Amino acid sequence: MDEDDFEGQVMLPPVPLRAQKGRGAVSNLQGRYEVHGRDQFDDGWEREDEDGEDGARVWKTHVADEVAKSILTRNSSPDIPFNVSLNPYRGCEHGCIYCFARPSHSYLGLSPGMDFESRIFAKVNAPELLRQELARPSYVPEPIALGVNTDAYQPCERSLRITRRVLEVLHECEHPVGLITKSALIERDIDLLAAMAAKGQASAAVTITTLDPAIARTLEPRAAAPARRLRTIRMLAEAGIPVGVSIAPVIPFVTEPDLERVMEAAFEAGAMHANYIVLRLPWEVSPLFQQWLEAHFPDRAQRVMNRVRDMRGGKDYDSDFGKRMKGEGVWADLIRQRAEKAIRRFGMEKRGSRFSQLDASQFKRPLSVPAQGAKARAAAAAGQMDLF
Repeated sequence: MDEDDFEGQVMLPPVPLRAQKGRGAVSNLQGRYEVHGRDQFDDGWEREDEDGEDGARVWKTHVADEVAKSILTRNSSPDIPFNVSLNPYRGCEHGCIYCFARPSHSYLGLSPGMDFESRIFAKVNAPELLRQELARPSYVPEPIALGVNTDAYQPCERSLRITRRVLEVLHECEHPVGLITKSALIERDIDLLAAMAAKGQASAAVTITTLDPAIARTLEPRAAAPARRLRTIRMLAEAGIPVGVSIAPVIPFVTEPDLERVMEAAFEAGAMHANYIVLRLPWEVSPLFQQWLEAHFPDRAQRVMNRVRDMRGGKDYDSDFGKRMKGEGVWADLIRQRAEKAIRRFGMEKRGSRFSQLDASQFKRPLSVPAQGAKARAAAAAGQMDLF
């Protein structure tokens, strides 16, 4: 019997990993909660493109309505400068391969890989839920971080405008908000943000990982180009909105060499504060990121992972408070020193300083609180989603 033959069946070779233009993940890796296992293999029916070369499956983006049951998330982590956050979307079309939120798609029975960046859930009742939350007599105002899990300004926001409507509620109630994004779409809402910033109620941060457009194109394929993000920083700053730069993540030998250059370019564009986070690889993010490395940087893939593990006590990731954002060891300390020296050199403030200065003292409860419709209440109670 042939060694490739098992019980009379030909064992087909696995499908080779192949990067796809416009997507970050290289595969649709199985989520850890999926009941049925699956393996990809090449059955000889791979589609060919017009040039006769193997073509990859085209992953189109689908956006589904979700009727959320709640909208504010509270945390007590000492690693982040806020206690309350709001995320209008699940999944993110920007497709950043390093996104720490990818594993959350596993809870939906979907893949943290291609599914995360192509099957998006829009919390269509987010503004109404927020209005109801702010109207509660027991509600105590404090800054809300908007879009920290997945980007509040990803492509579908252009037409859905959920983030815009959330900001309208916060503006009406004079409630403080801090935003973080990789998208130039935030410029659309400068009218609201500038008015709030004038009262000390709004700040923003723009994430820039690298100034190299070629790296950014594969690392975060559907986010704005680095130069475009710098322009966004400039426009926000010129509108009087306190804006900073988030250099996240710092990836050894990939984006790490750009650390000081990113900070300098952001400072020249008007950034007032800066922070950095070293690469985090929780759960399925680790194999997805390693696939991406093999597809785009095979010459340094092992070197990158060795350095990541040096900063994580020999593991791919350490989730302990105090370590998960910055890492530990010689390399982590070197990055910290470089970042702190650059922040001092450019006269910028450290992470979280602007967020903590937002003013919640002028908060006003909403005057009108629309009752949630019967259909929405029933769907929320049942935890239903309109899934395509």
